[in-house]
Amino acid sequence: MPFKVNISQKGKSWKLESTSETIAGKKLGDTIEGSDVSDSLEGYTLKITGASDISGFPHKADVQGPEMKRVMFTYGWGMHKRPRKAGKKARQNIDGLRLRKTVRGQQISEKTVQLNCIVAKQGSKQLAEIFPDQNQPKAKAEVAVAP
Repeated sequence: MPFKVNISQKGKSWKLESTSETIAGKKLGDTIEGSDVSDSLEGYTLKITGASDISGFPHKADVQGPEMKRVMFTYGWGMHKRPRKAGKKARQNIDGLRLRKTVRGQQISEKTVQLNCIVAKQGSKQLAEIFPDQNQPKAKAEVAVAP
């Protein structure tokens, strides 16, 4: 199954698909060679910062292994500011509020679909040269004037 790879650098991001099997088995926080992802990324080193699986569940760096787990969260990563029962009422943060959420472990597996990466070491070519069709300013639409 191909991975959708999002590469971020200085506020811009580039997207590509990779069918590389060398990515499977890596963990969040590991670095991978750009040539493992795509031949056009020769000389780049990418750091894996996040991922999500087929169902959209995020990978969490604190959970070991590639399988899904139900983890108890307090305020912070993946936690909303109010309980679901409260609806849209304005409430203060409730002390001691904890919710159990489903997340996937830190290891990349065949169930992983999307990877988020940042550039750890830049290659010889700029990413804008490698992906010329991405991150271009949108052209203004021409408005048809009625005669």
